[in-house]
Amino acid sequence: MTTSKPKAVETIPAAGANRRFSELLRGVREEGRSHIVTSHGRAAARVAPVDAQDAEAEEAARREAHERLMEHLKSRPTLNLGRFNRDDAYDD
Repeated sequence: MTTSKPKAVETIPAAGANRRFSELLRGVREEGRSHIVTSHGRAAARVAPVDAQDAEAEEAARREAHERLMEHLKSRPTLNLGRFNRDDAYDD
């Protein structure tokens, strides 16, 4: 049995995390990196991969919300508002 070595946690100031947020998320998603974000030198937040159970629960909640929305929309009457263009949607 092989044991994977835990990845080191990078500490990054909030301003740097703000500037590099997309890059940080990509590292979390693709490489399993974790980051501690500091504010005024004190740990304030952790950006880390979600575990499989949390990811499954989030996906189930998203699907349920989508199904509820679709059922609600199907229950509403369809309005025939005629044709309009984008310019009609804005006041001059």
